[in-house]
Parts: sequence; structure tokens; C-alpha cells
Amino acid sequence: MTIILHAQPYDIAAQGFYFDTLEEYQAKAAKAVNDYGDPVEEFEIQFIDGDQIDCALAQAIGLCQSNIGQYFDAVEAWDDPQKRVVILAAGDCGYDFTDQTQPDDFDIEIYHIDSLRALAEQFVDEGLFGEIPGQLQHYIDYDAIARDLAADYSETEIAGIPLVYRCG
Repeated sequence: MTIILHAQPYDIAAQGFYFDTLEEYQAKAAKAVNDYGDPVEEFEIQFIDGDQIDCALAQAIGLCQSNIGQYFDAVEAWDDPQKRVVILAAGDCGYDFTDQTQPDDFDIEIYHIDSLRALAEQFVDEGLFGEIPGQLQHYIDYDAIARDLAADYSETEIAGIPLVYRCG
């Protein structure tokens, strides 16, 4: 799907414009003038239409004039799992998004499950708490384990996909 963005001038005497490529943005921004013929230099970049995950990426990185090139590069080059890593890193974990940012730069554990309780059940099934005899399995308090996991893990939803994650 094509991404449509809008450059809204901070100058109230100027008109904004829509664009869907970096080249189109640069060409239109270079020609933008206000009602008095003065050049417009600053724009707020607004996400208008596109995939939900690309919208979430724009929001997480704080899409603006200074990172619009990197944003377009990321949308083209990264797959959805890589975008999710950067969305969590820049949006929730406090990492910076720079022109050198790559999804592999971040130490984030992501589980494609919808709750901390489900993560607790997965950890027990994987043997994280050791071998649990069959007669004791019905007595495990998964809700208590989930509350403990909440100290390190968080729940979120990105583009309609529920996730549990932990920042490294």
C-alpha cells in the first residue's frame, strides 16, 4: 500500500501539501511559499494513509522533517517484524531513532501472545520452572506468575497484533 503523508506548514499563512515519496516532499517543500511570497521552512509531517504498522512506526519515531528520509527507507526495506522491534524500541523502551538505526541494534524479546498469563503458561510448558509433576500441574497459579512477570514484561498491540515484550 502506498503511504500518503501531509506536510503542514507551521506558518499559518501557507498551504500544506500531500506527498508519498521523499523526492516529491523535497520538490514541493522547495517551492512552498506563504501568502506573502516568503519561503516556508518548517513543516509538521502528518501520517494520512497507509498500513497500520507504518502509521505506528511514524508515531513511534516521531516522524518529522529531520527523519523523513530514514522513515521512507525503513518502510521500504524492513519487514513487519523488524518494524515492530523499532516501534517498541523507539516508542516504549526509550531508544533513539537515528539515521543509522537498524532493527538488529536493539535487545528486545517479543512474544506473539496476548497476555502475561499466556506467557506464564508458555514458560511453565517450556520448563522454565523445572520439571513439574503431572499431579501438581493443576495447582500452579498462572495469575501469580503473570503478576511477577509484569515487573519485566509489558503487553501491547501493534497494528492489531497483540504482543508481550521485554526491553533488554
